[in-house]
Amino acid sequence: MVYNMDLLIFQNPILIVQASLDGILLGVLFALVAYGMALQWGVMNIINVAQGELVILGGYIAYFLYISGIHPAFGIIISPIIMYFVGVGMYKVVIFRVVDRDLFISILATFGISILAQQLMNTVFGADVVIAQSNFGTSFLFDYMVTLPNAKIFSAIISIIFAIIIVLYMRYSRLGRAIRATSQNARAAKILGVDTDKVYAATFGINAAICGVAGALIAITFTLHPYVGLPYTVRSFMIVIVAGLGNLPGVAVSGIGLGMFEEFSDYLFGTEFRIAAVFLLLVIILVYRRFKLSRKREYLK
Repeated sequence: MVYNMDLLIFQNPILIVQASLDGILLGVLFALVAYGMALQWGVMNIINVAQGELVILGGYIAYFLYISGIHPAFGIIISPIIMYFVGVGMYKVVIFRVVDRDLFISILATFGISILAQQLMNTVFGADVVIAQSNFGTSFLFDYMVTLPNAKIFSAIISIIFAIIIVLYMRYSRLGRAIRATSQNARAAKILGVDTDKVYAATFGINAAICGVAGALIAITFTLHPYVGLPYTVRSFMIVIVAGLGNLPGVAVSGIGLGMFEEFSDYLFGTEFRIAAVFLLLVIILVYRRFKLSRKREYLK
């Protein structure tokens, strides 16, 4: 680790630029997935443990297009449409039973969905690691010292565009205003004539659609496997915990921060400890939040 840090800071400082740019591009994608989690958590009071599986399922839709001879980039259009209806279906079958109930119940329910989704993806697509080749090429900066796959740049741009579309839709559309009203006070919204059941179904569908876009981008940028959904769930959870519900700028900043943390961890500790560093960071964040909460309770006494 000391050698890697010396290499990173003193011997080859251009690696800092490389890691930072990779982290920013990666973090934007993380932020998109986290925004979907924050949306349905804030509106429905549900912690979706299956968030990562929805992302991977969206990725497999893009991969299916790829093996069918269609460019996987079209997955950013097709995948969210399919995933929206998948999300609505999941709500009508399972999720409606746990809305506004104890968070632990929602964790158990979505954990069951997560396991089921993993097994279904393993049965349909197999356990091999796959990638949807985009053939977007590579960009070079600073006299070829920094390399950025164009697929990463493409993913970051699409993530930003899609996030802006969702924000505008939530602000100006009739359904978006109904979702915002329900998130603030579901009982008052229902008294005013809002069909909260429809709002909840649409909210979970929108979250699934966001995961569909993110999954399609991951399919052309990274790799897919039926059992790699958990790290995306953990990342989303961390970002939401740090940023808070309904704080889109905070989600964006936290996502980029997490992306940079991962990239620097990769350089310092090695790729094999990259995910371990993420889980360690989660533990630190939860312990810190617990400590702050206990201090606040002592102060109120």
